[in-house]
Amino acid sequence: MNNNLSNRMISLDALRGFTIAAMIIVNSPGSWSHLYEPLAHAPWNGLTPTDYIFPFFLFIVGVSIALAYQKRLNDGSDKMPLVKKIIIRSIKIFALGVFLWLWPKFDWSEGVRWVGVLQRIALVFLPCALLYLYTDWKTQLRIAIGILIGYWILMAYIPVPGIGIPDLSVPEKNWAHYIDSQFLPGKLWQTTWDPEGLLSTFPSIATGIIGMLIGKLILNIKNPYEKLTQLFLYGFGMMVIGGIWKWFFAFNKNIWTSSYVLVTAGMATLTLAGFIYIIDFKNIKSWAKLGCVFGANSIAAYVLAGMLLVIFYDDFLLGFFLNNLFMKQAMVWGVAAKMASFLYAIFYMMIIYIPIYFLFRKGIFFKV
Repeated sequence: MNNNLSNRMISLDALRGFTIAAMIIVNSPGSWSHLYEPLAHAPWNGLTPTDYIFPFFLFIVGVSIALAYQKRLNDGSDKMPLVKKIIIRSIKIFALGVFLWLWPKFDWSEGVRWVGVLQRIALVFLPCALLYLYTDWKTQLRIAIGILIGYWILMAYIPVPGIGIPDLSVPEKNWAHYIDSQFLPGKLWQTTWDPEGLLSTFPSIATGIIGMLIGKLILNIKNPYEKLTQLFLYGFGMMVIGGIWKWFFAFNKNIWTSSYVLVTAGMATLTLAGFIYIIDFKNIKSWAKLGCVFGANSIAAYVLAGMLLVIFYDDFLLGFFLNNLFMKQAMVWGVAAKMASFLYAIFYMMIIYIPIYFLFRKGIFFKV
């Protein structure tokens, strides 16, 4: 057993990479009309395997912050250069999100969706990284707890203007919808609200903070068995608390409920613990190659997947829809529609893997 974690945890890279690969798969079916239920988001309240993917990534962002900045804090390095890099990186990630929305036509007249996956990553990374630089773990824990409890009280019990007491079984009767419809500029994913909207960004920041706390735990506990024990205990504990909380504040990715934060962060902690044990401690790595490749250039892989949609999901360049052609041919061969749709998603993920693998082999890592 290798008891020493390297400065760059291969397990974390692998988990990040598998998360991005899963994100590409669920975002790229052959047909949105033919999906296996686990590969679709819950329409509103509820939880599917797909709903774990984005919070996993934000959790990993938090863990990565701890691993990246703790050594510099220990060295007593000047924080201002780090702050400038954090702000610039956040702006770049946010700008990439806007770029993908406009790609390839860049037609501003159709409206810009100012929020989205990359934008939320930026809006989570920025406050979490600054909190890590300027506060201790106890303060971070208090902030996360305060966000989750405050968000629950607001969303479940505080009357909404023009609506009254929130009804969390209806998308249009809660504070997140109200704030998005009143204050969020640009084009919204659901016309009057957005799953990456303004108010729900706050509990997603709590997801990132939990990741930072787990990252701090990984750094501070030297005994490998104690490290894994603590990770499993905290992961299991968050899942239990989240599971109890759902009876009062249902699992809901669209508004990023507090119960959803805890159950997904708990599962992410358990999964990371398993990866650490298998990859870092037992040194069993061959099965994780795909994850390591995607994990080393995760944002680049996500952006490339978004850009190549014009070839694989649009007639913008080819003059025909490649995914429709694939679906029709697969069904001619007797493949069930849902299976054909899933196979196309796997095919598209592997298409993205090819250039990302080339970058990996050449030692080229894009630092956004």
